Amino acid sequence: MSEQAPYADLTPDLVLDAVTACGLWPDGRLLPLNSYENRVWQVGIEDSTPVVAKFYRPGRWTDAAILEEHAFAAELVDAEWPMVAPLALSGRTLFHHGGYRFALAPRRGGRAPSLESPEQLEWLGRLMARMHAIGARKPFEHRGKVDRATLIAQPMQAVMASPLVPPGVHARYAVAAQRVDEAVAARFEAVGPVQTIRLHGDCHPGNVLWTDEGPHFVDLDDARSGPAVQDLWMLANDEAAMDSLLDGYEQFRDFDRTQLALVPALRAMRQVHYAGWIASRWHDPAFPAAFPFAGESRWWEQHVDDLHELADELGAG
Repeated sequence: MSEQAPYADLTPDLVLDAVTACGLWPDGRLLPLNSYENRVWQVGIEDSTPVVAKFYRPGRWTDAAILEEHAFAAELVDAEWPMVAPLALSGRTLFHHGGYRFALAPRRGGRAPSLESPEQLEWLGRLMARMHAIGARKPFEHRGKVDRATLIAQPMQAVMASPLVPPGVHARYAVAAQRVDEAVAARFEAVGPVQTIRLHGDCHPGNVLWTDEGPHFVDLDDARSGPAVQDLWMLANDEAAMDSLLDGYEQFRDFDRTQLALVPALRAMRQVHYAGWIASRWHDPAFPAAFPFAGESRWWEQHVDDLHELADELGAG
């Protein structure tokens, strides 16, 4: 596999062959699903419902980390929590084929939740509390953390090394990102120690599928250890929405409300990480096609201004 095109060899035929090697019988129907970090396909199966095949980005996670993700998903399902977990075939959930690692999951449909609905937000809050109670049982051993090293330092390095950033913006970016880093560090220090647990890690509305029976959750690809509020803030558009989430959450689990002061820091970390993620993946042809704005000077200039605003919001000097 080429480092310049990590999925260059992932052809439709290879996808079908990989699923067949797991003992299933594809009927030839393939539908690529929206995913940039990995490659995900819906695969039709003869005389059965389709499955979703997720091919992991080479080199991102170790096998041990992926299996820990799968084990967490299985633990949630065993507790009757609505997680779409990988299928276990012949006792395995992680498969290898043609130089790629992949997992299969049942296809589950749904729509995005309404983040303006207090009822739906309370429902989500109750579910997140149950998930966090399970997540608090034991730590991750092989997966990452919600920390500055992962979400600020590494993305900063990727941006500074990227040809995407105009020469005249490099120095300004370095100053802005450093201000954010210092402000985030100060905010975490001011809040003090908080409990870290196993999290979904990327619990935005696109990873919640709502049906008439209620929601279910997908994609633990970013599961990592961190504070509980990390799984809440992306579902709350404003203070009222967070109140609704917590109304549901606290029916099942105590919530340390001092963590709410971390939300601006977590938002800032996500902004830094987003730019670094695009910069580090630009060699993947899917990224220039999906994020063409990152090839324009004005986007990086606006990103620098946004980082300064985030630092100001956090009270940086």
